Amino acid sequence: MHDTDLTRHPFPSEVVPLSAIDDCFDMGLLLRIQPPDKKAEESLVLAESYLEESRMAAAAGAHKLSISGAYLVWFHAARAVLFRDGFQRENHSCIEVYLDKYVNTGNLEEEWLAYSTLMRSKRNDSQYGFGPDPTAKEVASTIEYVGRFITRIRILIEDTPR
Repeated sequence: MHDTDLTRHPFPSEVVPLSAIDDCFDMGLLLRIQPPDKKAEESLVLAESYLEESRMAAAAGAHKLSISGAYLVWFHAARAVLFRDGFQRENHSCIEVYLDKYVNTGNLEEEWLAYSTLMRSKRNDSQYGFGPDPTAKEVASTIEYVGRFITRIRILIEDTPR
């Protein structure tokens, strides 16, 4: 017999959308850790590495791989903020929820959060969907965005306290 109560699913955030940072903490999807010394910077360096790989994939015409790589750019750049603040995530959606904290305090523009949701959707479509491949124009726009996102996250980390 299958358990149909989605609230007891081991990773309910994958089924039920998260709307508050408290949900992420209550479900153990965001965890407080001792802020690692270099993890934030290492995560940003990794994001830059994925940016270069995403560009190379795009140049080779591998548009789906380029979108997946661009998502990893976003992921590692956003994760740098969590590391800097002394958190680790167990769920990708909770990164967006956490970044919303910076939007609500006026330290991060809403557009970055909205585009983050779109990035996750593009990555999911690219990896799991049966629809058409992303166009070269979509890929180029996505790569440009994630490059700007790294820059914006570096500024956020420099300009805001933990």
